[in-house]
Amino acid sequence: MTTMSIVQERIAQRLQTLPVPVTLQLPSGERVGAADAAVALIIRDAKALAELAAGQIGALGESIVEGRVRFEGAVRDLMAAAAALLPGSPIQQGELGWWTRTLRRAKSLAAHTRERDARQIQFHYDVSDAFYALWLDPRRVYSCAYYRESDFTLAQAQEAKLDHICRKLRLQPGERFLDIGSGWGGLLLWAAEHYGVDATGITLSKNQHAHVQRLIEEKGLAGRVRVDLRDYRDLQPAEPFDKVASVGMFEHVGRAHMVDYFSIVRRLVRPGGLVMNHGITSGGLANSQLGAGMGDFIEKYIFPGGELLHVSTVLHDLSQAGLELADAENLRPHYARTLWAWSDALESQLDAAREILARDGGPDRAERVLQAYRLYLAGCAMSFERGWISLHQLLATRPDGDLETGEIRGAQSVYPFNREYIYAPGPSTAQ
Repeated sequence: MTTMSIVQERIAQRLQTLPVPVTLQLPSGERVGAADAAVALIIRDAKALAELAAGQIGALGESIVEGRVRFEGAVRDLMAAAAALLPGSPIQQGELGWWTRTLRRAKSLAAHTRERDARQIQFHYDVSDAFYALWLDPRRVYSCAYYRESDFTLAQAQEAKLDHICRKLRLQPGERFLDIGSGWGGLLLWAAEHYGVDATGITLSKNQHAHVQRLIEEKGLAGRVRVDLRDYRDLQPAEPFDKVASVGMFEHVGRAHMVDYFSIVRRLVRPGGLVMNHGITSGGLANSQLGAGMGDFIEKYIFPGGELLHVSTVLHDLSQAGLELADAENLRPHYARTLWAWSDALESQLDAAREILARDGGPDRAERVLQAYRLYLAGCAMSFERGWISLHQLLATRPDGDLETGEIRGAQSVYPFNREYIYAPGPSTAQ
């Protein structure tokens, strides 16, 4: 029996165990698998066939993006099959050796200079505003939504998330509020319009910066809302902010820079003030990306330079920087539902997406970008559902050292050390 025959036999056996019926068209033209398949994979070279046999899902995704494999069927079914093809868990729970830790730190240091971070952010967020508008909510909130009610639409859940953050930060009229990595301005503008704060946002994306500038002018908020095209490390305010939020940004900071990042955040908030860090965390204790090649796929096509930390590591670095954890909330299944909403929206408008993407890069690049995002959105939804990655909101204080500050002796901050204030009826509507 030839090597190719062995591989084909192994794949044929695996296909019988999958939760959805799958058929393969091999490079020879032969078909194996279910006759009434929900998913069909048309494989055009032997390399892709070997990747499939080995359960290297990330490499198989790259083959789809590069046209060596074509899939037919629903992307949700494709992900169900992909999860079953994995050779084992894609997360690591064991301790890393000192040499591995040293190499990882060196790589992280090299990957996150100011110049590289700017290029990496622009690589992702400056793809096309019109493309993102196809599948995000009307406010273009590109982070985990909060399905406070089970029947919420995506737009309702994103507004609930914005308000959830504002409530946790106890935003008050006239307070100076900083949004690090402000995206398309959802949180920045919500905080200004509903809580009456003086708001500053910073971003490295030129497209997002221009979009938020337009919204500020259209809404007549130029007097107390501003957005700067600036690296967080270069921000030197005349005085600290009362409250600081960082939403979906610290994933780009890098493990080697995490203590420095939180130290800068501490400098940016006034003594006694509050910080909200909302971001993706790893499901495993040791891995900075998913195994089976999935992390490599994200690194290459979606988020170059992205690194994930387990929440325990994040808390260590946050504390080492001089911030005190006040409240932690895991929103992992909320992000799974958010990502499926994004994925379903994109899947329903594939032709429009191709047309939009082709305007800037031509049809070949448009197809590669589209296939990468289809796999990225659905693959991440699957990963959040299964606990391979997570999402944590970490509310922290910068203690001011005064035992009389706050609503309870020893609070040393405006945090009340209870959660009742989050659930009080009705947000502020100060204008």
